[in-house]
Amino acid sequence: MARGTSWLGRLARAILWIVLSCVVLTVGSVLLFRWINPPYSAFMAETQIAAWASHDSSYVFRHSWVDLKRISPNLPLAVVAAEDQKFPEHWGFDVEAIEKAYALNQHSHRIHGASTISQQVAKNLFLWSGRSYFRKGLEAYFTVLIERCWPKRRILEIYLNIAEFGYGTYGAEAAAQRFFHTSAARLTRSDAAVLAAVLPNPQRFSAAAPSHYIQQRRDWILGQMQALGGADMLGEIDAYPRRAL
Repeated sequence: MARGTSWLGRLARAILWIVLSCVVLTVGSVLLFRWINPPYSAFMAETQIAAWASHDSSYVFRHSWVDLKRISPNLPLAVVAAEDQKFPEHWGFDVEAIEKAYALNQHSHRIHGASTISQQVAKNLFLWSGRSYFRKGLEAYFTVLIERCWPKRRILEIYLNIAEFGYGTYGAEAAAQRFFHTSAARLTRSDAAVLAAVLPNPQRFSAAAPSHYIQQRRDWILGQMQALGGADMLGEIDAYPRRAL
């Protein structure tokens, strides 16, 4: 009996040590990226490995970090308008959007998502693609960490630097140069709205040759940008009183 108890004790201590190590590693990584710009993301690595494995010669990696102050305010406003209008106030999750998506998914063959910008940063920066409950649980965990450790402007800055705007094209600077032959600092309202419009599926939709659907979505985003109050909304983003989870 004592021998069995000793074995169980060692197993429990080993599990506890593993759990604590994972917590320290993940919390440490999130804290580190509050001040240090991530040079790469898990999603970038996954896509590049897949391209190499399939010998896809069309894949060209494009990425260049640029600070938020060197990105036209049109782009952060456009992505908030398109992807997550409650971004300034929520604590990582838009409960109302999740409930609506769940209701729609009960009666539709097309999966409707409800990920916030914070959730997308968690998924793209730290995790792999997929829809398993385990991965969604990790996404929620990293989202909470990010919201607790980073100011909203840092979340937005990292999102705009790791988001995929086209196949192999990541971040505002690479997208601006590839699709509009300009810098991220010089993106117009229309350019920014087009980039935001392709975000749901940048490998299917093109910012260089926007389809009728993307043009319609661009026009809707432009209207939402105006309704949100324009660039003035971004100036108050960290001072906005956020709701608890």
